[in-house]
Amino acid sequence: MTTKLNRTALAHARKLIKDGNATHDERDDWSEHAPSADDENRFIEKHGYAEYAKWHLGEDPDASEETKGRYSFPYGDFRKVHRCAVISLESRAAQNDYDDIAKESKKLLEQIDGA
Repeated sequence: MTTKLNRTALAHARKLIKDGNATHDERDDWSEHAPSADDENRFIEKHGYAEYAKWHLGEDPDASEETKGRYSFPYGDFRKVHRCAVISLESRAAQNDYDDIAKESKKLLEQIDGA
């Protein structure tokens, strides 16, 4: 897997936070706040994969563009950036040596906490 930082998603997350569309939830809340597979499917049906991709900091360019498997490291619920998601993805990215994703997620967390 050749997951790379999705710069379009990063810019989208930064703008959402800047515009006040971020939750200041707690570290372990993501399991309850994360969209379900059905929520993801409905979002894709309504908005397409290009919009779905904007909600994931990781992208595997070797995977098909029209699959959920191409995208990883979600940071929100298709409405807001979730602090708990950013914490979770930063930890997973660091553990799996996706240093660029971990570094940028840490900056997102700082932006959320400063908002």
